[in-house]
Amino acid sequence: MSLRPKNLPAEERRAVTVEAVVELAASQNPSEITTAAIAKHMQLTQGALFRHFPSKEAIWQATMEWVAERLLKRVERAAEGIDSPLAALRAMFMAHVEFVTEHPGVPRMMFGELQRSEPTAAKRMVKTLLEHYQQRLHKLIEAGKARGEMAAALDSEAAALLFIGTIQGLVMQSLLADDVPGMRRNAARVFDIYSRGIEGRNETT
Repeated sequence: MSLRPKNLPAEERRAVTVEAVVELAASQNPSEITTAAIAKHMQLTQGALFRHFPSKEAIWQATMEWVAERLLKRVERAAEGIDSPLAALRAMFMAHVEFVTEHPGVPRMMFGELQRSEPTAAKRMVKTLLEHYQQRLHKLIEAGKARGEMAAALDSEAAALLFIGTIQGLVMQSLLADDVPGMRRNAARVFDIYSRGIEGRNETT
């Protein structure tokens, strides 16, 4: 039998709180999620919640840290052991889409944080996540160019940005259509178009 939130140790309580925020964000506007709603979802009092987080901002920062850690681990693990940089990119693309499909509240929260005008710890965490992600993609794309899998004249920075932007576009359309599973159905076809734009065989001699 699983432990109820009120019986969990402090570290596990914080993890469960983060998961509760991600779950709530899947069905409502993240900016409208209150600490009262989080506590209610966890069957706790707000007082119990604030024993582990000093503020709502601290909860949001912990949530973004959770997202960054798990998303980067997911895509890194997907690319492990794959010799072909292009195949590794495909695996990362699919893993990212799968992560969002499992946690549809994540992109809602990330987009919301990036739209905020004021600097916050959570917003900085999202920006750091994107920077690390782009660096990993840039490294793979450079390796693909060196192996001849990708066009030698390819702008690696732009290709990395387009990779992430393609996923973001797919996510946004799925959320607008209220069809999150549609991301899985469309991911392979969308990546095929992206890959044709960066492959080395597109070069002219």
